[in-house]
Amino acid sequence: MKLIESMRQWWQRHTGEEETPLDGDSPAFMVSLLVNMTTLIVLGLIPIVAKNNQVTLTVSSTINDELEEEPELTLPEEFYFSDQPSEQVGANSEMGAEMAMSEAPVVSEVSVIPNPSELIPTDQMADIEINNTVQVATGLNFNANLAVKGAVGQGTTGAAGAVDRITHEILLSLEERKTLVVWLFDQTASLNPQRQAIHDRFDRIYRELGVIEAAGDESFTKHDDKPLLTSVISFGDNVSLITKKPTDNLTELKEAVLNLPNDNSGNEKVFSAVQLAAKEFASYRYVKETTGQPDRNVLLIAITDEVGSDQDQLEATVKICRRFAMPVYVIGVPAPFGRQETMMKWVDPDPTYNQTAQWGRVEQGPETLAPERVKLAFFNSKLDSEPIDSGFGPFALTRLAYETGGIYFAVHPNRNVMRAVSRGETEAYSAHLQHFFDPAVMRRYKPDYVSVDEYKKRLAQNKCRAALVQAAMFSQITPMESPQLRFVKRDEGSFSEALSNAQRDAAKLEPKIDALFQALKLGEGDREKELVPRWQAGFDLAIGRTMAIKVRTEAYNIMLAAAKAGIPTKEKQNNTFELVPSDTITGNSQLAKFGEKAKEYLQRVVTDHPDTPWAMLAKEELSQPLGWEWKDSYTDLAPMNNGVGNGNANNPANDKKMMLAKPAPTRPPPKL
Repeated sequence: MKLIESMRQWWQRHTGEEETPLDGDSPAFMVSLLVNMTTLIVLGLIPIVAKNNQVTLTVSSTINDELEEEPELTLPEEFYFSDQPSEQVGANSEMGAEMAMSEAPVVSEVSVIPNPSELIPTDQMADIEINNTVQVATGLNFNANLAVKGAVGQGTTGAAGAVDRITHEILLSLEERKTLVVWLFDQTASLNPQRQAIHDRFDRIYRELGVIEAAGDESFTKHDDKPLLTSVISFGDNVSLITKKPTDNLTELKEAVLNLPNDNSGNEKVFSAVQLAAKEFASYRYVKETTGQPDRNVLLIAITDEVGSDQDQLEATVKICRRFAMPVYVIGVPAPFGRQETMMKWVDPDPTYNQTAQWGRVEQGPETLAPERVKLAFFNSKLDSEPIDSGFGPFALTRLAYETGGIYFAVHPNRNVMRAVSRGETEAYSAHLQHFFDPAVMRRYKPDYVSVDEYKKRLAQNKCRAALVQAAMFSQITPMESPQLRFVKRDEGSFSEALSNAQRDAAKLEPKIDALFQALKLGEGDREKELVPRWQAGFDLAIGRTMAIKVRTEAYNIMLAAAKAGIPTKEKQNNTFELVPSDTITGNSQLAKFGEKAKEYLQRVVTDHPDTPWAMLAKEELSQPLGWEWKDSYTDLAPMNNGVGNGNANNPANDKKMMLAKPAPTRPPPKL
């Protein structure tokens, strides 16, 4: 205020006027104006003074009106290979480039292909909002041959698709250095179709590689001489080096594969064959003093349809392949879930013999180092008698591929995750698997591909793991696979004896089931600490099914004991009594509570692990009631009148009309 008064006096002295511009509300107006102008100036200077982290992208293009001639087309200097494998190198169609179809593992009305993008350094990155991120390629058509990458391998419907993916692996190897590819073929007769398919595929593989080489791809041009060599090894009861010297001659390679003899010994020494290949071509992996690099990469590709009869050589094989950095790719078969053996469909390849399908037992599993599935038969169900897909290959071969940086391809022509596959639909020379599971789902349930010592350490980390493996090692129990359910009362003595005999059969089973339950119960306290999905699903299914079968067996015994005291009938003349499954457990409240606990375990498997083998088996168990009830009916016990004479005799047969063409001879299948 003193400042304003001084200015007012200054105005009066110099102008001689009594009134000044600072009278009234003028001072307040001037102060307000000054404050607002200062504020505006400060706000305007802040963006200039402060550092601007916002990245401004400007895209501009210039049209050259003087360009009169079309530019000369040149091949790109680099190739980008998608991580989505296809059945063929090139267009995803059997007709090749003439009919390229939009195909992918995920069907969508709009095809979407993930594009690689360059990352902006974090210190230059502004806030970015990302919407509709595409993680998997989608297409208009579903292709069953498109293998879905898993944690340890891929599932395919044919060997051809696996071989084409290996072509991509060969190209990746050639980008680094010259490469030797060693093909190892199982000589078992059941492998004839796959050997033929791969033989026929060689033309396409090496033609594609030849086209890329002729186009001047850097993978080939960087090498001075013979960038790609190939060798062939066969194995059965013996192991043989077919091509004495690696070759780049396609004709020689095809002849070597085509002329492989069958081995009917039933032995497949695949691990010995891999060791032979590693030792034979180790010199290609020695580091040269002149370059400081090995001469070539060596890729080993084994084709077999069993687990291998020399699995005791697994550790030694892993060791030598890792020593020389030789990845092992296996074109094999899916392992049956929790089983060692399955049945293979055999049709005699010689048309002069009977072409009726025969079934031979083959060893294709299990998928784990130790048994992790408790073997229990379902009541009144065929699900457990028919093997199902485990989602992985047999343990030893899959671990060999996993440990060496290769891929295990689980090949089955009937792979279909949408529905069950019957025995009649099973392709010849293939094992019957009733159900298959999506590899994209199963990758969360990868077995522990580790050594025996490491596996034991992992079991010791949680009691539920050790309990599951211990229970799974018990002999198979087939509880009440076909129990006596129908009893006809001819007289009191025979009726009581029939009930007692059925009770004894159930009583023999109860101690075995109880021992199995007690073994699993030891791990129950650690179940909530288990975080690995595979162990969670395995333990819950095992204890849930064991408890359910225990309830069903004991309830059956209780119903038989009660029947001896008399069973009320709907009609006085009824003399037949049948036990039928029921959701009601009568006569024992503790047993009923035990049954509810079993259902809780099984339902948790279904809820937490959908679309897996464990969920399928849990659903099947839940579909079977745990209790029983009696149904009565009448059976006529009067003897049947067989009649006399030959009034109903058949007319004499006409031998000539009954004569049939002589059937083709049948020979048993070879050892598979």
